[in-house]
Amino acid sequence: MEQKVKKYFGISTWAINNKMTVFVIMVILFVGGLMSYINMPREVFPEIVESKIYISTVYPGNSAEDVEKLVSKELEDEIKNISGIDKITSNSLQDYSMVVVQFEEDITPAEAKLKVQDKVDLVKGKTDWPTLDGGAKLDPKVFELNISETVPIMNINLTGDYTAQQLKGYAEILEDKIEGLSEIKEVDILGVQDKEMEVAVDLYKMTAANVSIGKVIQSIQNENVTISGGNVINNDVRRNIRVIGEIKSPEELENIIVKKDGGAVYLRDIATVNYRPKDATTYAREYAKPVVMLAVKKKSGKNMIAASEGIQKILEKAKETELPDDLNITVVNDQSTKVKSQVAELENSIIFGILLVVGVLMFFLGFRNAMFVGIAIPLSMLMSFLILPSIGVGIGLSVTLNTMVLF
Repeated sequence: MEQKVKKYFGISTWAINNKMTVFVIMVILFVGGLMSYINMPREVFPEIVESKIYISTVYPGNSAEDVEKLVSKELEDEIKNISGIDKITSNSLQDYSMVVVQFEEDITPAEAKLKVQDKVDLVKGKTDWPTLDGGAKLDPKVFELNISETVPIMNINLTGDYTAQQLKGYAEILEDKIEGLSEIKEVDILGVQDKEMEVAVDLYKMTAANVSIGKVIQSIQNENVTISGGNVINNDVRRNIRVIGEIKSPEELENIIVKKDGGAVYLRDIATVNYRPKDATTYAREYAKPVVMLAVKKKSGKNMIAASEGIQKILEKAKETELPDDLNITVVNDQSTKVKSQVAELENSIIFGILLVVGVLMFFLGFRNAMFVGIAIPLSMLMSFLILPSIGVGIGLSVTLNTMVLF
């Protein structure tokens, strides 16, 4: 008589013999996966990591040919010696140069940026590197591009019966508070320009006073400077001395002496000084009316919904304490609302898919086995969130798709 050989599956046998241990593991996986899902970053634009480094250089007052020769070509010649470079491209325009360095995929963006920055510093140290009118050398900006950090997650408009500069002051108050959030990278103020002093010289008066335009520029540069006056020891304490000469008002600028020979010639004698806003570089509108706008940008890998909620709390508190009651604050283009709706739609699809799967299996496997499957699906998803969030999202989508196929 043949003896029947019983076959066992080791994992199942161990799980049956250690029920309490299995329950503890399930609870740990459930709680850990749930916490990972709650803390998982949520954003509209995916974080795309590419090994491209950008070098931006502003060289005002020069043609595209000069920018190509003096800036772009010098940077390319030095950067091409870096190991691991796949391709270098450049674009030279009037007053501006952009060099793009593409590295091989095995080099991280942080490592690539460090290598490029070292070479750029070497180029800046050369004696023939171009300089600006004030004597300072050109300062190329080295950066990596991340879409999630360049697109604003929301815009905050400020309107009211106030001047543009007053609205800008209120915007700066909100800017400091919002940038204090750990999720926020920076806040840009749009729709209002800083003021500048414009010196409109009269050529006929300059000719009559025998003053050249170069003399006017040199006189303004020499007066508008703060220099160090050395150190003074007083009661065994060393103190620094600074001679402050920066111009802060149009009246101070008008009283500059541009010529002393044959009688003092003041700047007001040959020019008109105007204190006016700079040329507009940004525009902000709400219902065709100009506003002062704050463009809020989020850090990469941070939760957009948490950032939006933190900003809303700051706005509410600022309205109660620091901002006037008649100041209108409007939040537009809030990307977190789209994220909330997409996450809610995903959660509803997963729950609906699980219910349909359990309902169908009840007709074929019975209520008990169907419930086991219904518990196993969300538990496996939460475990996937604990290990790798993208797997958890993939399982949730697959459940929905499989349910649709089933029906």
